[in-house]
Amino acid sequence: MLGKSMYTTIQTLWKKGLNKSEISRATKHDWKTISKVINKLETGQSWPEKKPHPCLLDPHKEKILELIEKGLSAVRIHEELAALGIPGAYPTVKRYVGNIKKRKNIFTRIHTKPGEEAQVDFGYAGYTLDDTGKRRKTWVFNMKMSYSRLDFYKKVYNQRVETFIECHLDAFKYFGGVPEYVRIDNLKAAILNANFYEPVYQRLYKNFADHYGFQIVPCRTYHPNDKGKVESGIKYVKGNFFAGRTFANGTDLDRQLYNWQETTCNVRIHGTTRKIPREVFESEEKSRLRRLPMEDFKMIEGGSRKVYHDCHIFIKRNYYSVPFEYIGKKVEIELSKTLLRVYHNNKEIALHPRLLGEGLFSTIKSHYPKYKMHSDTEHQEIYQVKMSDIGNYAEQLFLAIVERQPKDWGRSIRGILSLLKQYPKDIVNLACKRALAFKVYKYQIVKNICANGSYVLPLEFTVEEVEHEYA
Repeated sequence: MLGKSMYTTIQTLWKKGLNKSEISRATKHDWKTISKVINKLETGQSWPEKKPHPCLLDPHKEKILELIEKGLSAVRIHEELAALGIPGAYPTVKRYVGNIKKRKNIFTRIHTKPGEEAQVDFGYAGYTLDDTGKRRKTWVFNMKMSYSRLDFYKKVYNQRVETFIECHLDAFKYFGGVPEYVRIDNLKAAILNANFYEPVYQRLYKNFADHYGFQIVPCRTYHPNDKGKVESGIKYVKGNFFAGRTFANGTDLDRQLYNWQETTCNVRIHGTTRKIPREVFESEEKSRLRRLPMEDFKMIEGGSRKVYHDCHIFIKRNYYSVPFEYIGKKVEIELSKTLLRVYHNNKEIALHPRLLGEGLFSTIKSHYPKYKMHSDTEHQEIYQVKMSDIGNYAEQLFLAIVERQPKDWGRSIRGILSLLKQYPKDIVNLACKRALAFKVYKYQIVKNICANGSYVLPLEFTVEEVEHEYA
């Protein structure tokens, strides 16, 4: 079957007066084929448009869109549909999902009211010099008022939550108020899960939003127009400020960026609104913003840490204990000027006063297993009771070993106690008596005395002979 372009070519040549044979030679198609096309053209028939065939997944398009919004792959979407009893082989689902993702040029323009919304994003700006002369990766933060298109820009060296919040604070102070909504891209610094329906925000950013009274609106996956305003702002600052400029250091970059923002960016005629952002903001939007709170948000450092085998985590060169059941797991932290809070799966599991200094420990005894919670004295008393339960000679041997090995008595004593698995208490006690008589305080000798039955022999050997005999 001829393609549409060839059909159009034949139609064009025919209208120019070429006969069927000439058109056949020009297009290298059979004369009969050319004749059929011309016959259709003569009867007024146009190119036969291909009729769209309905897909068996069309009735479930809304559900598939919802799963795409959650960031699921075609494989996972196929599994979810199968679980709901929706028919469709994996290749069909994959093709259907792919077609939806390709339709990204059609969107509905989003209009907002004055003071209703701001959009925020980070844009990578390459390497620049900081104030020490070191080349560092640099990003530019942009908050744009969606109605007036007034921009706030700030240079940063990382995308941590704390930095993200500090940029918001500076932007709100610059605007002199807070919008009702802040629309964010699915940044790791601000949102943990790119899911429009059930977003999981980092606790710190959510607390910050609550303090300033704005609502967080995450951009939806595969909806680029959701954040189109701020994306154009990032593109604009990279192309019109960073491109072709040099900066002596970080302070110089900050100065030039602010001057450009005030003398060029916010006083130009905006390409879409055809108005000057600063004038629109001052006359129509600024009065609609929420007032800044009396007190600034108390910044809390966030992050995650792995719990060491000693039940501690390492923060700012100091150590803080965590319940032993979290050993080897990652926990989330919130560090303020006075307190440290530790969370696991959004549940608070530890609270400590913040340590001032370096190399310090904050340890809560209950975070250890019960057998690790005893003090040295309590620990010693527990084992003395166990040895005295064997007999008087065993307790005397315990005290002698502790006296001679105050830092490392536990191994020998636990070894002697383990002999009770093989021998009665009386035998172990007599073995301890023989060891005491010849002033030998080694577990291995007590073990050998039990094994060879010498605990019944008279006490008439020298120490050297005992060590030789039981070594």
